[in-house]
Amino acid sequence: MAVTSRRGPVGDGSTRRRSAKRVRLRAFLAVLASLCWVTTVPVAAAAPAASYEVAGLRKPVDLLVDKWGVPHIYAADTSDLFFAQGYNIARDRLFQIDTWRRRGLGTLSEVLGPSYVDQDRAARLFLYRGDMDAEWASYGPEGRLAATRFAEGINAYVDWLARNPSAVPPEFGKLGYRPARWRPEDVVRIRTHAIGENLSWEVIRAKLVCQAGQGASRYLRSLRPAHEAVVPAGLDPCAIPDDVLKVYNLATAAVSFTGKGFETKDVADATTGSNAWAIGPGRTASGRPILANDPHRGTDALPSGRYVAQLSAPGLNLAGAGEPWNPGIAIGHNGTIAFGLTNLPIDQTDLYVYELDPKDHNRYRYGDGWERMTTVTETIPVQGAAPVTRELAFTRHGAVVKVDEAAHRAFAVRSAWTQPGSSAYLGSLNYQRAKNFGEFTTAMQKWGTPGSNLVYADTHGDIGYVPAGLTPRRTGANYDGLLPVPGDGRYEWNGFHANSELPGQHNPAAGFFASANDFNIPPGHPVVSNYEWQLPYRKQRIDELIRSRPGATVADSLALQKDEKSLMAGELLQYLRGLSSSDPDTARALDLLRGYDGVASVDSAPAALFEIWIMKHLHAAWAHAVLPAPAADTLANTINPDYSLVLASFADPKAWLGPDGAAVRDKLILDTLPSAFREVAGKLGPDTSAWRWGALQFQQFRHPLGDPNVGPTPVGGDYHTVHPSFFFPANYQQIIGATFKMALDVGNWNGSSAINAPGQSGDPRSPHYRDLNGLWASGGAFPLLYSRAEVERNLDVRIRLQPPR
Repeated sequence: MAVTSRRGPVGDGSTRRRSAKRVRLRAFLAVLASLCWVTTVPVAAAAPAASYEVAGLRKPVDLLVDKWGVPHIYAADTSDLFFAQGYNIARDRLFQIDTWRRRGLGTLSEVLGPSYVDQDRAARLFLYRGDMDAEWASYGPEGRLAATRFAEGINAYVDWLARNPSAVPPEFGKLGYRPARWRPEDVVRIRTHAIGENLSWEVIRAKLVCQAGQGASRYLRSLRPAHEAVVPAGLDPCAIPDDVLKVYNLATAAVSFTGKGFETKDVADATTGSNAWAIGPGRTASGRPILANDPHRGTDALPSGRYVAQLSAPGLNLAGAGEPWNPGIAIGHNGTIAFGLTNLPIDQTDLYVYELDPKDHNRYRYGDGWERMTTVTETIPVQGAAPVTRELAFTRHGAVVKVDEAAHRAFAVRSAWTQPGSSAYLGSLNYQRAKNFGEFTTAMQKWGTPGSNLVYADTHGDIGYVPAGLTPRRTGANYDGLLPVPGDGRYEWNGFHANSELPGQHNPAAGFFASANDFNIPPGHPVVSNYEWQLPYRKQRIDELIRSRPGATVADSLALQKDEKSLMAGELLQYLRGLSSSDPDTARALDLLRGYDGVASVDSAPAALFEIWIMKHLHAAWAHAVLPAPAADTLANTINPDYSLVLASFADPKAWLGPDGAAVRDKLILDTLPSAFREVAGKLGPDTSAWRWGALQFQQFRHPLGDPNVGPTPVGGDYHTVHPSFFFPANYQQIIGATFKMALDVGNWNGSSAINAPGQSGDPRSPHYRDLNGLWASGGAFPLLYSRAEVERNLDVRIRLQPPR
């Protein structure tokens, strides 16, 4: 490797920091250079340069890394482009994608030992086992090529590491194993990283009904369109064990190497969301559309769940972010159209309950007889021990996740994941070449999972959105997906609605479209994809701010992504007016909250009290006011409480809280405020003027092995603000937020911006491991460059990949 440098003059602090970063980068590359064969290549500006001979390439590829760690990959054709994308992601995120693959395929025990056998078995229950030809066809004409070449690119880097073991990411050395080679089908067979939030709500709803009757479920989540969940005939809600989803949760859990952290993704699914909007040319200062997107992902894991890149070959020039383990770009633009996405919470999972043959628990009641389960015996390699065999059982509906031997019952999860084309987000390969709204809409017809709102804008001036995702056609009385159902044949999926049956929009009259996981089905629309949605406050705030700013700019969208005003807080705080108390703590709490503007900033003292009050005191007390124990305890312990129900009860207290409902409401407020006040005072001291929400709520990117972490960093926002922060109430750590954001100037692509925290690389040795964290924490962004000339002007590293001579 030839590395050259040109030292610039010593400048201000930021210049010195950039210089230090460049020195670290050169040192990092120098280590790699000493481990590989190299030829000298021209160097632009002061960028270090390297050249690698890579078996599997057909023609040379330029990989230019800009100063923010974004790779810009230029290839002679798409075959080499996807190969280079795989090579590059392995260069930056190898431990992350290797862990994702092992977790998804169920091969953790092979390298980590016997304690991971149960997780491996659970993961294997949900692998795609269907027709592979239909599977490949679902991702368009380039799907199989993209996955094949992507896997080959990863393998090429793994092969290079085998010859240069000192360059292997340090995590592998600490854990004592080597990175694995990939097969193309590994990319598509893994399903358990998709979003599936409905299943846990089914179980909680059944428990509430068991504990307090059918009406109890109305207090769990508001249903839209207006609907009442009814217990399906034949279901005993008390027959659902508390641990019925243990295996499912294990299958979908992240890998824990330290025994710390969240063991399942229950919390993530319950709080998942995103914001996206497209503003038409009639509402922008430039006369060009603007498209912005900030998907909400886990903020406790390092590296983050998205990776920013540019992929360029003749006929294809994509820029934006994608899943690290997928080829292509899911969120971004192709030079003509721009696309972003939010979660459309289509109900794609159901829990089935079976009566088992008392004489043979491999048979379950179906129709008038017994049907035998399908069983598969899997051999699981185990590090340091003999391989073990585990049996997997499946009903006609899906994977069996629990058998209650004593009660002669079994439980299975039915999921859209068993269908071809349901590898999460890989459907983006279908629209990467679209040039207009019609082509984009057609391309979205094969999108499978997760349910998504695709927000759209193009250089022709069009905007819109396309909803998509496998939406089951449920048949059976009172079969709405809100409760478990018997598996005896009365409740079936009769195929899926076509994506074209979901209600999209093209050039809406308002001149803009925004999505925030809100209920967006028009009245009377015949297809209801789901009844459970995120609350409307983020969407309402986005609409409010876009409407208030004619002549919008990209900077306005970046500011909107940072907005921390809670409309929910404004609605709730009106009920404090006129209240008073002789208790000193209650009086001080009332005074503090009466002056609260609802902005949950890091420096806000009222926000610290408000958030602790509603999350840890008010909702629990409200649950006990509307439900008897133990149902009240069940409701109080749910993640992401539905405050629209609390507000509905406060607005109509007689209907919800009884004849003296107003007095009950006021007492709830006055009884819970002092305990919340004392909790905050115990943490932040008695002087309320010194309180700060950011002194409680924090974010920390945690390395899977516990070090090196990034943070902790004080953060603002809450569950209901556009700048979201879903925090864990036990310790106020942010667990879901917007680690990746973008705002695109459609047609003036170099005027676009993005951020990806804490950095692009997952390798602790890289200067791009944490370099974006400060910018992200301050609400900043970097230029999302598109033209090669601008990339060259902002270059940090130049890498040439070329076929062996």
